Amino acid sequence: MSNLINVYLGLGTNLGNRRENLRAGLTFLSKELDIRKHSSIYETDPWGYLDQPKFLNMVCCVGTELAPTDLLDFCKSIELKVGREPTFDLGPRVLDIDILSYGDMVFESPSLTIPHPRLAERAFVLVPLVEVNPEWLHPKSGANVSELLGQVSPESHVEVWEDHITAGILGSGL
Repeated sequence: MSNLINVYLGLGTNLGNRRENLRAGLTFLSKELDIRKHSSIYETDPWGYLDQPKFLNMVCCVGTELAPTDLLDFCKSIELKVGREPTFDLGPRVLDIDILSYGDMVFESPSLTIPHPRLAERAFVLVPLVEVNPEWLHPKSGANVSELLGQVSPESHVEVWEDHITAGILGSGL
């Protein structure tokens, strides 16, 4: 398992039983990926489209042999299994899984951009990413995740909802 690629995934939910949605997402992810570490769960204000419920967000580091587009397909299949239904861009959702980074790869296709193109703008991604790996470097800019977080608007509301110890939501103490 040492030649697995380290991938960072962002998970978010603001419909239904939000904690259970995250737990189900991680459980499905763990069937094909080596979940190495996950952040605490953070409650965050909506981003982009504001007229919707608050989100629960987290970041996890996984190891995989899947190619980036195969990983995207796998994540999208999990969103559907957990109950995601089509909606409008940035709208409410049962579960969203974003590929934030894939090793130090820079990748662009019609369906996928790595690193995630809006990663550096989103405190709800950067705060849990700092918790999981404060040394992470953005593959394009070379900026440290803490530096990126320092450039995000201070009005971004991101607060711990459940810390990483009690959020061992796979039951394995992750």
